[in-house]
Amino acid sequence: MEKKVLKTTSGVKINFVGAVEKQKIVTMVQNCSTGKCECMSDDTKAKITNMEVSGADGDVKLELEGDISAQEIQEALEKSKVINS
Repeated sequence: MEKKVLKTTSGVKINFVGAVEKQKIVTMVQNCSTGKCECMSDDTKAKITNMEVSGADGDVKLELEGDISAQEIQEALEKSKVINS
């Protein structure tokens, strides 16, 4: 799976391409929004105001809104047990 993390005017956008299931990304977002994820700091979680998943298996997009950096999100993706298992 390839992960492209891009800074946007409203936050960060991630494109997951290749061997990626949309449901895995949805699960990751649900874990983050309910506080079950361990991949990002509480400070980073607090900065995110909205998370939206779109696309289909093999080409999934995740848009995060808030005052977050691409670096913060890249580091969180590397720690995510859901998408790296």
